Amino acid sequence: MIAIIPARGGSKGLPGKNIKVMNGKPLIWYTINVAKKSKFIDKIIVSTDDDKIAKISKSYGVEIPFIRPKELARDDSLAIDNYIYTIDRLNKEFNYSIGEFVVLQPTSPLRTLLDIDNAIQIFREKKADSVISVSEVIHPPLWSKRINGKGLLRNYFDISMGNKNRQEIEKAYMPNGAIFIFKYSLIKEKHSYYSNKTYPYIMPLERSIDIDSKLDFEFAEYLIKKNARNKFL
Repeated sequence: MIAIIPARGGSKGLPGKNIKVMNGKPLIWYTINVAKKSKFIDKIIVSTDDDKIAKISKSYGVEIPFIRPKELARDDSLAIDNYIYTIDRLNKEFNYSIGEFVVLQPTSPLRTLLDIDNAIQIFREKKADSVISVSEVIHPPLWSKRINGKGLLRNYFDISMGNKNRQEIEKAYMPNGAIFIFKYSLIKEKHSYYSNKTYPYIMPLERSIDIDSKLDFEFAEYLIKKNARNKFL
């Protein structure tokens, strides 16, 4: 299976985050390193619009067959459009026949080799259209509130459900950004990550950090250092 690591150069929340040094290594290294150990992944491609990211990624032995067009690297660009563009171009210009692929975002440095291989195993065993990594939501979404135009706090959802204790409410899960596995036909034809054959891969919160801010980065680095001390990495 081919792995795509999307690494855009521009980041408003944490500039240069994809190659920001975390515990002695550029952030993207953690994703490249674990992907190279997967028993299912036979090719790794970094999709980037940034020459510096491309150079650093190549130094770790992955491929950058082309630079991502600027129109697919803006703040308002949709990730799914970049995946379609990337697979289309690989199939047409580089004689690939990619029917399925895994996306590993560099902003999830705490995902493990077992996470990747177990998710791919689910994808194949279930003959899924997609598998998406998720983590359990700590607070039920039904407890969410909104602030109306008068500045008053109001229920976001039906009050009859929002008044229940957490133990009475069905568990909720949120995609954590660590692993996405797709059939190419799903995203190409439906322009969606989901179908009636989408399965979850559940990850614990401590491996589900998705770095978008300085605080996220510092917390992830703390956990990586802690894991290294405990010889977990």
